[in-house]
Amino acid sequence: MNYLPFGLKANRILFLLLTLVFISCNKKEAKYISITEENKNIFTSTEIIPDSLFVGDQACKECHKEAFKDWKGSHHDKAMQVVSDSSVLGDFNNVKFRSQGVTSHFYKKGGDFYVNTEGPDGENHDYKIEYTFGVKPLQQYIVKFPNGHYQCLRTAWDTEKKVWFDLYPDFKVVHSEWLHWSRGGLNWNNMCADCHSTNVRKNYNVKSHSYDTKYAIINVSCEACHGPGKEHVDEATKLGERYIAKGDMKMTSRVAPKALVDQCARCHMRREQISEHYNFEGTMLDHYFPQLITEGIYHPDGQILDEDYVYGSFVQSKMYHNNVTCIHCHNPHSLQLKFEDNKLCTQCHEPKQFDTPSHHFHLENTEGAKCINCHMTGKFYMGNDFRRDHSFRIPRPDLSLKYGTPNACTQCHTDKDDTWAWESFKERHGMPKNKHFSELLAPGLTGEDNGLEALLSLAKDTAYPAIARASAVRGMSMYLDANVIDKTLVFLLDHEPLVRGAALDVLGEVNSNAYANYFLPLLKDDKRSVRVKAFFALGGLDELQIPEAYKSAYKKVKTEFNTNLAINADFVGGRVKKANFYLKKENLLEAIKGYESALEIDAMNNVVRTNLANLYYRNGDMDKAEAAFKTIIEQEPKYGDTYYSYALLLAERNRQEEAIEQIKKAIHYMPDNIRLYYNLGLMYTKVGDFIKAEETAVSGLKRAPKNDRLLYILAYVYSEGGQNEKANNIAARLVELYPNNSEYQTFFNQLKLQVNK
Repeated sequence: MNYLPFGLKANRILFLLLTLVFISCNKKEAKYISITEENKNIFTSTEIIPDSLFVGDQACKECHKEAFKDWKGSHHDKAMQVVSDSSVLGDFNNVKFRSQGVTSHFYKKGGDFYVNTEGPDGENHDYKIEYTFGVKPLQQYIVKFPNGHYQCLRTAWDTEKKVWFDLYPDFKVVHSEWLHWSRGGLNWNNMCADCHSTNVRKNYNVKSHSYDTKYAIINVSCEACHGPGKEHVDEATKLGERYIAKGDMKMTSRVAPKALVDQCARCHMRREQISEHYNFEGTMLDHYFPQLITEGIYHPDGQILDEDYVYGSFVQSKMYHNNVTCIHCHNPHSLQLKFEDNKLCTQCHEPKQFDTPSHHFHLENTEGAKCINCHMTGKFYMGNDFRRDHSFRIPRPDLSLKYGTPNACTQCHTDKDDTWAWESFKERHGMPKNKHFSELLAPGLTGEDNGLEALLSLAKDTAYPAIARASAVRGMSMYLDANVIDKTLVFLLDHEPLVRGAALDVLGEVNSNAYANYFLPLLKDDKRSVRVKAFFALGGLDELQIPEAYKSAYKKVKTEFNTNLAINADFVGGRVKKANFYLKKENLLEAIKGYESALEIDAMNNVVRTNLANLYYRNGDMDKAEAAFKTIIEQEPKYGDTYYSYALLLAERNRQEEAIEQIKKAIHYMPDNIRLYYNLGLMYTKVGDFIKAEETAVSGLKRAPKNDRLLYILAYVYSEGGQNEKANNIAARLVELYPNNSEYQTFFNQLKLQVNK
């Protein structure tokens, strides 16, 4: 869960980074608990695997020579390395690089590698490089900070062009922001470690904001995927040719296709961490919950926008639903593609039908004839890292015309537009033969008139991918009212845990105990991520209010929930989640502390500060609320919503003239927001300035001629200003447009009486 600043920092960036820490010296013995008959249906194991059970890649090499040969030198092998002349690929020979006003100087001293660059105080300092990260197409460098923090430089080395470059050259980041390389956005311990070393324990201390991160092996070793190998190696060594594999190693050829994808997904997806440690037990959803298709991460039709790390796209595809897995295309050890060009696709797809100009309508052996360029478009991330969309979709220019989503045709034919692409599509293929889930998801996520109905239709149809259905359910939060809540409850019983989890996310936003009986059974769900979400949704209940039949489950899940809060306490979103849990319990003071704590991590996160200002207001602390709004305006002076919220606060404090000035600024930045004209008109009437009140209402009506609140305020202004006939005419129009509104009818009747006097 990430809560990034709005306004100037509206782009949501999550940095996929590889980095590292210390080799663990922890020799403490611990049991490695496997699933037994007692707990196989509801997974509860959170035992740490001792580092001593990981034997290292050299022990694997003895029997698995070919696999080892493929893995050696791969991106997994080179994910993280201790700095040395052989591991460092960048030019540290007294080279300077400048970007966004910051100069970084790369140099060597006494055999060590250093960079002089901007630090968290805005001044330049010397930093020793401790580790390298990655090998192709870029390599990053990691430095050690106090309190166990390890940070990844924003300046990286292009291993193909042999130059330094800025990972985000068009994105200005101030040294005090969370996204600065020296702070949370490029912190190894919480952003990278879990996936890019073996057997990682983050070990975050929330009180000191420090880390004591440990791992068994520095890189993505054989055992990072296949699990701890000591028992396997010991027994194989002891029995020799008499050894028979027990089938207890992970990610083998015996694993079912979708389970294999889930095991890869652990690191190849954007997600929220649920458990404290990943210990190979249970399923992916016992340890993580994936990012659904939401604004800012995906386009509304599900195509990649921000980084999604592949899984979220792949599970949208027909490939996944036909049991195609990662290893059908990629060598699982070298990670390289198994074939070049269209041979990769014609493993399954008949060449005479698909690898032919009659299908792709391009000259053979050209870029346009490659399957991936039509069905796997991509984007550059982190400056030079091109990643393809793994949803394997047919281009849909018609959706581009409706929702502004991309399509492969105009991404390649840049001199043409979407209308041309759609006409060309119809000419060659006719109308789309199958209905894709995006035809329902896109109108729902973009707020079309039939948006809610479209989302409901998608969510109910089990023929569509689980992630699409879950995303539809999550999208229903945009339309949340009593009717939508009732329609969402049914998805708590869905057979897909992703859908159940999404429904709990939506319903968990409702601060009411009226639905507790629907949530209680999910405390016994067989997926930990669902149980944790159910516990949050039940936050309004005191433990004494839990029925006897669920008390035992409630206590167990309480531990899981608190673990979830603790493991995410170094993220703003984790601290906000804890604060919101206190809000559900109506503990306003603890909620305020939680939001204040979130700002300690990211002092420029004005989503958090806005919520905090509103909590100060609820608590009657008007001075703190006002100070918070002023800080937001200072940091993001072009964000109109803040002026609006600040104006309402000032009006509450009977400082009407100041409130009017703030709302005028809000209108300047949000001229299409009709509610602002209503509030400003109302404020003008309160200070007796009927002329400006009229001007304001008229300005708003030019943008929304049928807006009932603006018509009402205009009629009211005319009435208060003694222009009864004008008031009567506007009120008549109001009743004509909204005949079922009794308030407007009463108002009209009162005005008629005044006119007839």
